[in-house]
Amino acid sequence: MLLGVTLLLLAPVSRQLARTHKSIISLQPPWTTVFEGETVTLTCKGFPFYSQQKTKWYLGKEITRETLANTLKVRESGDYRCQAQGSSLSSPVHLVFSSASLILQAPFSVFEGDYVVLRCRAKEEVTPNTIYKDDNVLAFLKKSSDVHIPRASLKDNGEYRCTGHKRGCCSVSSNRVEIQVQELFSRPVLRASSSQPISGSPVTLTCETQLSLERSDAQLQFRFFRYGQTLGSGWSRSPNLEIATMWSEDSGFYRCKAATVNHSIISDSLGSWIQVQISMSLPVLTLSPKDALNFEGTNVTLHCETQGYSQGTSYQFYHEHVLLKHKSARSANGESISFLLTEEHSGNYYCTANSGRGPQGSKAVRLSVTVPVSRPVLTFGSVEDLNFEGAKATLHCEAQRGSLPILYQFYHEDVVLGSRSAHSAGGVVINFSVTAKHSGNYYCTADNGRGPQRSKAVKLFITVPVSRPVLTLSSPEALTFEGATVTLHCEVQKGSPRILYQFYHEDVPLGSSSTPSVGGVSFSFSLTAGHSGNYYCTADNGFGPQRSEAVSLFVTVPVSRPILTLRVPRAQAVVGDLLELRCEALRGSPPILYQFYHDDVTLGSNSAPSGGEASFNVSLTAEHSGNYSCEANNGLIAQHSDTVSLSVIVPVSRPILTIRAPRAQAVVGDLLELHCEALRGSSPILYLFYHEDVTLGKISALSGGGASFNLSLTTEHSGIYSCEADNGLEAQRSETVTLKVAVLVSRPVLTFRVPKPQAVVGDLLELHCEVLRGSPPILYWFYYEDVTLGNSSAPSGGGASFNLSLTAEHSGNYSCEADNGLGARRSEAVTLYITGLTGNRSGSVATGVTGGLLSMAGLAAGALLLYCWLSRKADRKPASDPSRSPSDSDSQQPTYRNVPAWAELQPVYSNVNPRREDVVYSEVRSIQKKKKKKHAAASDPGQLRNKGSPVIYSEVKVASIPAARSPLCVSSAPHG
Repeated sequence: MLLGVTLLLLAPVSRQLARTHKSIISLQPPWTTVFEGETVTLTCKGFPFYSQQKTKWYLGKEITRETLANTLKVRESGDYRCQAQGSSLSSPVHLVFSSASLILQAPFSVFEGDYVVLRCRAKEEVTPNTIYKDDNVLAFLKKSSDVHIPRASLKDNGEYRCTGHKRGCCSVSSNRVEIQVQELFSRPVLRASSSQPISGSPVTLTCETQLSLERSDAQLQFRFFRYGQTLGSGWSRSPNLEIATMWSEDSGFYRCKAATVNHSIISDSLGSWIQVQISMSLPVLTLSPKDALNFEGTNVTLHCETQGYSQGTSYQFYHEHVLLKHKSARSANGESISFLLTEEHSGNYYCTANSGRGPQGSKAVRLSVTVPVSRPVLTFGSVEDLNFEGAKATLHCEAQRGSLPILYQFYHEDVVLGSRSAHSAGGVVINFSVTAKHSGNYYCTADNGRGPQRSKAVKLFITVPVSRPVLTLSSPEALTFEGATVTLHCEVQKGSPRILYQFYHEDVPLGSSSTPSVGGVSFSFSLTAGHSGNYYCTADNGFGPQRSEAVSLFVTVPVSRPILTLRVPRAQAVVGDLLELRCEALRGSPPILYQFYHDDVTLGSNSAPSGGEASFNVSLTAEHSGNYSCEANNGLIAQHSDTVSLSVIVPVSRPILTIRAPRAQAVVGDLLELHCEALRGSSPILYLFYHEDVTLGKISALSGGGASFNLSLTTEHSGIYSCEADNGLEAQRSETVTLKVAVLVSRPVLTFRVPKPQAVVGDLLELHCEVLRGSPPILYWFYYEDVTLGNSSAPSGGGASFNLSLTAEHSGNYSCEADNGLGARRSEAVTLYITGLTGNRSGSVATGVTGGLLSMAGLAAGALLLYCWLSRKADRKPASDPSRSPSDSDSQQPTYRNVPAWAELQPVYSNVNPRREDVVYSEVRSIQKKKKKKHAAASDPGQLRNKGSPVIYSEVKVASIPAARSPLCVSSAPHG
């Protein structure tokens, strides 16, 4: 439903005021930087506003003055603070009375939305031209020296300065001003008189915000919303919104906005939830406007309402128990009566509500009617003549009509002199001693809450004799020279205009000038040699001339362009040498200040009190290479010498040798990079590379970064390396670096060794693995059908062995692997077949004879194969073990390569060298003879493929066939 709302236009705005009772300083004119000789008026504003403000003034940390008024005029640089009576100490204000020829003036404080003026002020000899922000051009000054920022915001934060051109000289720059735009008011907070009001009751929404201390008088507007829909009539100056009646359907989220009058700054509050409760209660009488001062003629509304609506409810309004009016309710919002206030309306009011169960009375509300003040009258009263300083003046202000108490304030030219509160009729007075500053218009105001009433102005004129004038030069710290323009300025600190000023040189009048206002006058002329001497001025406003102290002027000679000379102890400057810089100007009035520069960076200065030259010493480092110059200055225009270049040589530091290889361990065949670098030293640098003190090569580096030398590694490259750096001063040698070059392992060879010519179950088999090439130590691994049997290490090269007690299950493929940390290599697989021939040999004679024949046949075949293998072994003797020879083998322990255990059976040979490779026997089997089929078994080729035939040899290879080897070892025909 549509809420019934009322804006409380006269509600107090105390929530907008300053958060603390802290004094505030304001400036007139509003600048923190002014020229020397100018005056700034400080005004101290305290809280509460309507009280006598006795003021303390501080310069730095010390109290300088204590005044009855709240203003102070100052002409001295420093940090000023004030403390008004009843308020705390203000923040400091830093004032600068500048002697510069160009200054930038900006307001002391800037708030969001302010209209800001930046003023670039210059003396006569300077013309302003540009204003900068953060060293970027903001505006070019043409017809005006002001730059305007119509509406300040955070983007205007920054550092400002301005520049100008000095007539006949050069460009000058002003002081720098930092502008920080401040928040005008804090983010508003919406508060409700009740977050859970009773249905049918009123709720007052308050939009709370806090103005900055310095802008506590700023006017704000407020607006209220429910679920984004505007409540009331829109924007209002009141921070309060009264919702006359809240019902359960009015529950929801409420928020508010605060804004400046021109809506340049708008800020939203967070949402607040209001839940309306349904209940019944006693009637409540409210006075509208609420919490406002009630003056004669004000329209006041009394509103009586119960929480909860009943048809036919009647309301009655009472003043001091006298019935004013009776009304029947037409809605759930209660009833109201209105009337214009007169003085007789003061008293207590209450109302009753009756819904048929008897009247219920509200609490009483007191109303006091205030009579507005009339226009006050200001009068001067004194027993003395007020036209001269020191007279005692009395100001009396009185309003003929108005309710008490009345606050009176006295003003001099719109500046508050003091405040007095009157609790009885007759007005108030203030007293003060008259000074020259008290000339001007005076008025007073009277206020009892309705708004101040102002009296007519009364004018007072004080005549003050001139004080002793002060004569100053246009630039007191500058030296003067022939042809220069000098300005004499004569000014008095006090004295009533019109004032006649006269200038004198050695008692000879130069000229005169009259001014109708304060500020003094100036006299300018071009210097000649005859203008040296004493100058003074006089000032007179009719009470007799006052003479200034004399000022001496001397005409000086500008310095000539200086000459810079560099001196070092040797032909070439080296780090550590002592460099002497001598600067001399052949002409110029002393004293002369000499400045020394290195690449436009100041090294130091030296003064020549009686002219001549000056020197400066520097202990050289590498950074001292570059251009040097000097400057001579005797207070006039500074002169700069020609630049002189100097190159400083830096001896090389001890170089660092770095070895870079493609892997963690250097290996034969790798490309090795030797990198040598001296971290310090002038280029070019010659780098020499050494291996065991033998020169490998040399490389010249024309710039930093060092030099590199590459090697393709062989085993001979193991050893100690170093390098040397030399740039012509003193060669430096690096520390040595040791390099070990490793060799990758070759493919290993796996061989079998058994203790007798025939391997049977139970024999001890030795697996031997060996590589022909590779850097030790080498780790050997032994595998059966790719299952690890064990490993063994060879710390100094050679091969390694692994022993195995044979069982029938050991038939299969064996291999080994060699690894020296640079990469593992695997041997070829070797197949071993084992037959179970460990049974009882004590049979019949026939069996024994047959067994004997088979044994003899097996021994013959084994001897032949052993001979062939030993021959090949001798021919393939590895280069890494020159001490090994066939004679070293134990004749009782034959060695087999891919040879299964011997079986005492008749050997049968097949698949001998089927592809004409280096295989002598591809397969050797033994076949057990049966008594009944002995001849058939010997002649049947199918028996050669008998799966039950154990294999004696499986692939015996030879690398070559020496000429002396027995033909039996190379026969390719099968034996039957």
